[in-house]
Amino acid sequence: MKKLYLIRHAKSSWEDHLLSDFDRPLSDRGKQDAPQMAEILKSKNVIPNIVISSSARRALKTAKIFSSHLNYSTDDIEINNSIYDATTQVLLNIISKIDNKYETVLMFGHNPGFTVLANLLGDKVIENMPTCSIASLELNIESWRNVEVNCGRLIGFEYPKKMDF
Repeated sequence: MKKLYLIRHAKSSWEDHLLSDFDRPLSDRGKQDAPQMAEILKSKNVIPNIVISSSARRALKTAKIFSSHLNYSTDDIEINNSIYDATTQVLLNIISKIDNKYETVLMFGHNPGFTVLANLLGDKVIENMPTCSIASLELNIESWRNVEVNCGRLIGFEYPKKMDF
């Protein structure tokens, strides 16, 4: 049994219109939401074996905030350039290559890919993963390479507005 936490990056800033989408930083609200959402995982005793993040600035910053709160070294975050703007097939391929020594994985990325992926892997429909949301999935697989459609169940779905931050 593997656990996968799909975490959409926190709210980003649109203040500097000259920045590319890839380079957008977190907004003030994003900087506030990320630690609070990380604390939810901490309160559930989630201990990541590996953290994988999109290389986009806002996703990586969100991953670093979560990692700090979960006592995971920010230096150990695996940055994957393919997560940014990835198709579902690309995301499944990334997951299938995770080393089997890892049981609990946190992956940070973007929509629409993460919403689609959560729906393909889980047993419940998520209409949309808002910024800084966490889709917690328990996958009924022994090896990451066996990840496939409907191999798991959604065991949690949290997001800032639901938590009333």
